[in-house]
Amino acid sequence: MKRSIHREARKNSHLLERGFRALCLLAATMPIALLLYLLVDVAIDGLARIDWDFLTSYPSRRASKAGILPGLVGSLYLVAMTALFAFPIGVGAAVYLQEYATKGRLSRIIETNIANLAGVPSVLYGLLGLEIFARVFGMGRSLVAGALTLALLVMPVIVISSREALRNVPHSMREAGLALGSTRWQVIRQIVLPSAMPTILTGTILAISRALGEAAPLIVLGALTYVTFLPDGIDAPFTALPIQIFNWVSRPQEAFAVNAAGGIVVLIVMLLGLNGFAILLRDRMRRKLQG
Repeated sequence: MKRSIHREARKNSHLLERGFRALCLLAATMPIALLLYLLVDVAIDGLARIDWDFLTSYPSRRASKAGILPGLVGSLYLVAMTALFAFPIGVGAAVYLQEYATKGRLSRIIETNIANLAGVPSVLYGLLGLEIFARVFGMGRSLVAGALTLALLVMPVIVISSREALRNVPHSMREAGLALGSTRWQVIRQIVLPSAMPTILTGTILAISRALGEAAPLIVLGALTYVTFLPDGIDAPFTALPIQIFNWVSRPQEAFAVNAAGGIVVLIVMLLGLNGFAILLRDRMRRKLQG
């Protein structure tokens, strides 16, 4: 009797385990399937629209003549300037917190605030950039104001990923450098940072990829939606590819929706290119360090 009850309990336990595994598999496959469906749907509409004229033309009130050149160039400028501002400050903050800061109340407050900033909605960064950069510092709706706003957006992610990369460097490597008479800064510059740099660069490029697809903070900041010129300096007005896509999606004509699909395909290719570059750069630097 007891054996029968035990077998029945084990059978029910196996059934529950199989059911739970099936639910977990369903939860994992449903978002991927939905994403693939959306990508295929956008690709079907957008690939037929992409040609050289679409990439090199300015926006137009006629959908058949409209292009993405100002948004494409503006996005490239924004990505480059965002990396220029966010990378040194983010890595420097990570080095301080990991290598120099003492464990205390101030360090805990800084760490908590950085972790919280990583989860703040991007539109709030747009409001912050509008008040500080556009109004207080008088930068207006300029390219540099947009880049600084996006730098604030991605900097917490860069700090967290860079600090984790520094933490993964074995402490014995630091002790060996100090034992040879090197100063702490020499150990950090010549041993710790080169060892952590592949992971740091990967995290930075992935964070910059997020900035590439952001539209909300730039809309709040006041980036233009209809631009027929290219920015001629860091203080010039600008637009970005996500804003151009947003503008086309809001139009009632079906042809502009097709243009938006083409812009989305170009944006996805740029994102995949950045992510692939991050992977290749990480692998190359790791092979160089191991060799």
